[in-house]
Amino acid sequence: MSESRDESTAPGAATGTKPGDGDEVRNGHRATRPRPRTGMTRRGWTVLCSGVLIVVFGLIGAFVRVPYVAIGPGPTYDTLGQVNGVPVVQVDGQQTYPTAGELRMTTVSLNDQISLFGALGLWVSGRYALAPREEYFRPGETDEQVQQQNVQQFQDSQSNAEVAALRHLGFPIKVLAQTIVENSPASKVLAAGDRLLSVNGRAITNEDDVTAAVADTTPGQTIPITFQHGTDPARTEQLTLAANPDPAKKQGFMGLQPIDRADVPFDVKISLQDVGGPSAGLMFALAIVDRLTPGEMVAGEHVAGTGEITEKGAVGPIGGISFKLVAAREAGATVFLTPEANCAEAAAADPDGLKLVKVNSLDSALSALDALEAGQPTPSC
Repeated sequence: MSESRDESTAPGAATGTKPGDGDEVRNGHRATRPRPRTGMTRRGWTVLCSGVLIVVFGLIGAFVRVPYVAIGPGPTYDTLGQVNGVPVVQVDGQQTYPTAGELRMTTVSLNDQISLFGALGLWVSGRYALAPREEYFRPGETDEQVQQQNVQQFQDSQSNAEVAALRHLGFPIKVLAQTIVENSPASKVLAAGDRLLSVNGRAITNEDDVTAAVADTTPGQTIPITFQHGTDPARTEQLTLAANPDPAKKQGFMGLQPIDRADVPFDVKISLQDVGGPSAGLMFALAIVDRLTPGEMVAGEHVAGTGEITEKGAVGPIGGISFKLVAAREAGATVFLTPEANCAEAAAADPDGLKLVKVNSLDSALSALDALEAGQPTPSC
């Protein structure tokens, strides 16, 4: 006799699983329970990527240099005063006279180590302007080379200022061979720094005499040149002129560049560090004249100015005039000596509280200061 058994199946018995192993029985039916997610959501990835990009752009903006320079007002220096206890302009071995007031040279600051954020900050300030770096640094030129050029220009401006001032005061001038062209006729007998006394029978009293002495010569012609090396006795040598490297010039070629220098038994020393460029020449020349002449040139006034100067006293234009006006006004100046060629730009800057005095030479600057002291009209921009 067979026995039948009626058995009921317990939940999970058919599959060997237990509730909680991924399946649930709800109201007698099996249901699937979602498994926990182990990855980031789309929103999470978006936030992460955005954060990374912000950090990257922030680092680029803060540390990567941009190909621009920032130009703004630089420091000013009183050429009648002192810097770190040392007179800016000092004359040793010659009688000098007391001075008063200020003859303040002005400068422009130039910063080429700027980041994107730094450039934007300087531009927004309204105090600085941005310019492409190649306008101030030639391709392939290093910062050291630019610095050397600026220092050389500054030294030349000092020498030119000294010659212009002493020439104005009537002191004698000598002519030196500034540079000698390699493998030229002059290089066979002369050295840089030699004093030129006569060329082709013409006495040399200024550098223009050298050019005039060979104006009517021809290549292959032999001419006498008298010169002095250091303290050695003067001697005369014969030079056979070469063809001029400039095809437009038909006269003979010596291969030297003359330069005027003061021939005085005293020393003029200009002491100023960390300044470059040629634009301080006029203010240096005025300070030298003031120290070597009785009376007070500016009579206690605060005068600022700028201008490149030649050995003959001509005043040429400079760059960054608008920034120099700001620097001068902030230093307390009330008068600004402005090169004639910069007058339009200076007037357009509309410097509040600064009287712009137009100059084109050392003589014109001295005349304007005399008129200013006497309360008379001065040439203006």
